Amino acid sequence: MTNKIKIADLPEFDMAEHIKTEADIAAYLNIVLEEGDASELAHALGIIARAKGMADIAQKSGITREALYKALRPNAHPRFDTVNKVMHAMGVKLHASV
Repeated sequence: MTNKIKIADLPEFDMAEHIKTEADIAAYLNIVLEEGDASELAHALGIIARAKGMADIAQKSGITREALYKALRPNAHPRFDTVNKVMHAMGVKLHASV
């Protein structure tokens, strides 16, 4: 007889636990940017900020931790200057290519 696994017994997946290197950050952001969903970009930046340490990103970006959590939550639509400050604090740059 096969034992059935309950969904509630499965571990919760947290992407922040899998982002370890700068290459991980770049790869994750490239995937999200390719999708073209602005709210998903905000959410991805929030995940990366948690992986790197929200307090550290807040300090480097000059944005309070509370404001970062609010701006980078799922379905958020942060202003470009907020995204730019956060990406700069993470050491990530956006660039255009043909």
